[in-house]
Amino acid sequence: MTSGGLTVGYAAMLEQLTPSDAVALTAHAEEHGFSGCMAGDHFAPWVPQQGQAASIWPVLAAVGERTRGDFGSGVVAPGWRWHPAVVAQASATLAAMYPGRHWLGLGAGEALNEHVVAPYWPEGGERSARLFEAVDLMIRLFEASAAGKDTRFEGTYYRHETTRLWTMPEQRPDVLVATAGPLNAARTGRHADGIITVGAPVEKVEGLLARFDEGARAAGKDPATMPKVLQLHLSWAPTHEEAVRNALVEWPNGGMAFPKADIRSPHDFAAMARLVREEDFAGRMVISEDPDVHRAAIQRYVDLGFDRVYLHDVGRDQRRFLEVFGRDVLPALHR
Repeated sequence: MTSGGLTVGYAAMLEQLTPSDAVALTAHAEEHGFSGCMAGDHFAPWVPQQGQAASIWPVLAAVGERTRGDFGSGVVAPGWRWHPAVVAQASATLAAMYPGRHWLGLGAGEALNEHVVAPYWPEGGERSARLFEAVDLMIRLFEASAAGKDTRFEGTYYRHETTRLWTMPEQRPDVLVATAGPLNAARTGRHADGIITVGAPVEKVEGLLARFDEGARAAGKDPATMPKVLQLHLSWAPTHEEAVRNALVEWPNGGMAFPKADIRSPHDFAAMARLVREEDFAGRMVISEDPDVHRAAIQRYVDLGFDRVYLHDVGRDQRRFLEVFGRDVLPALHR
């Protein structure tokens, strides 16, 4: 759905959905007014109850075949399970297959997904440094390849020998970086093409966007032209009791206010989930049976300047959510 430059898409949670369901639901979303798909690259779900963790690349390719809107990774962590050059190759291939539709979302990663191959798991500062070095490597590789040139990269963390991406789209995919902190928001503005963040107190998100804008201007870029993407988790159901149950059972990680990047096992998250209460979601995720409450919450974020919002309802009845929001929520949103 687009209105005045706003696109509202579907966040297909591969932690909850089988790959076939994720593709079918994205197509169903498009039939009900949504446009676009965001899917994350997980090796494990947050908690065992969620139950899935499909590879992102074949899912995105199938989404491209079944739909007409944009689609991208929300997010992939380069440098652990995937070398940055391999991520760039996969993204360039999707962009060549589906011109103008694919974007690449990157993040610093969590041990939950990346520890399976990492020789060690560094502190947050190093993870951020690795992320932005990977961003620089990939953008350099994209741009050299698009010009028909080889490139070589030797950084602090990554090496890339002299070569190019032989399959390239006419226009490289946008490289977006996910962040929830002000320092990385400014670095995102300097290094990347756009920003991704998640639902949080409005004042915090407003501050993140301000730092992103500062970083972009410091690099000589116009932040008004750069994508600002929001992934918004919510819990809607026909009754408040069901909406609360869905949040606590299906997405308890949304109520955990502490950093989660160092936790390695879904079973550890499940143990922590037993301590989560309804009030822990306050300011982090709206829980309501009233679609208009959700509409108002989404609109507050749109008013901050987001031009793309991808919605994830944590409950299992995704078709009902898509139909209700497509009818009652999306048409009332505007920029």
